[in-house]
Amino acid sequence: MRAVVHTEYGEPDVLSVGEVEEPHAGPGTVRIAVRAASVNPVDWKIVSGAMAGGRPLAGPRVPGADAAGVVDEVGAGVVGVQVGDPVFGLGSGTAAEHAVLRAWAPKPPNVSFEAAAGLGVAGETAVRVLDLLGLQLGRTVVVDGATGGVGICTVQVAVSRGLVVIGTCSPANADFVRSLGAVPTRYGEGLADRVREIAPNGVDGAVDTAGRGSVRDLVALTGDPGKVVTIADFGAGELGVQVTTGGGRAGPRLAEVAGLVVQDRLELPVAEVYPFERVAEAYRRSREGHVRGKLVLVP
Repeated sequence: MRAVVHTEYGEPDVLSVGEVEEPHAGPGTVRIAVRAASVNPVDWKIVSGAMAGGRPLAGPRVPGADAAGVVDEVGAGVVGVQVGDPVFGLGSGTAAEHAVLRAWAPKPPNVSFEAAAGLGVAGETAVRVLDLLGLQLGRTVVVDGATGGVGICTVQVAVSRGLVVIGTCSPANADFVRSLGAVPTRYGEGLADRVREIAPNGVDGAVDTAGRGSVRDLVALTGDPGKVVTIADFGAGELGVQVTTGGGRAGPRLAEVAGLVVQDRLELPVAEVYPFERVAEAYRRSREGHVRGKLVLVP
C-alpha cells in the first residue's frame, strides 16, 4: 500500500511516499481504508528523533496517530461495528492507505472525513484532561493554548459540561475563542495577572496544551498543582501537576466527542488539507505553531 514513510530521524524532509506492507486487524482492533489522517505535534516530534532516546529506526516507519475512514476488516472479539462503517479513531501508522485502529467511534454524519480525522487525538485528549480535573458544573477552568486542535476541543467539551472557560490565545484569535464559548485572554508573560482580572475569585482548574512555560502561573492561579493538567510540559511533573500522554478507555471518550459533534456542540476546523506528497510541508507548518484547527493529510 502507499504510505508516508521515513527511514531515519530528522527534519520533515526525511518523509516521503513509498510502498509498505499493509497491516491487518488483530484481536480487538479494526482496519480502515483511510480517507484522511491528521497531523499532530507529537508526529513531528517523533519524526525528529526527539522521543527516540538516541535509538535509530529499525526500519521504515509510517507516522500518524489518528485517522478517519471506512472499516474494511474487523478483528476477533470486536462487536458493534462492521465492514463498511465510517469511523474515526486512534491507531498508529495512520498516514497510509490502510490503518489499524485500537479505539474508534462512528464518524458523525454531519462532518467530512477530513474534519473527522482530527477528532481522534484532539478530542480524546480534551475529554481525558477534563476528566482528570473532575470539575463540577459552574466551576472555572483556564485552557492555555485555546486555538490548537486540543485546545479548541477542550474549550468546547468544557462548555458542554457547564464550566466557565478562560482560553488563552493571540489577540488576533480573541473573537474565535469567544465564538467557542470562552473568555479570551492573551497568553504569555503576565498570564496570572490577566486571569485574576477576569476571575477575581480564582479558578478551579487549568489545562496546559501548549507547553510554553505557563505551568507555574497556572499553579499559582489554582493554588494547587493537582488542579493543573499538562499534555505538553513533560518536566512539570516535578511541580506536582498532572502530566498525561494517553491512557485506556479511549473508546468511551471518542464516543462522547462524536455525540457532541452530532449535537453541533463541538466543531474542529480544518486549517488545511495536504496530499501525502506534501507531507513535509504539513509537518513544517505544524512545527511552526499558531495553526488554528487541524492540518490533515489525504491519500
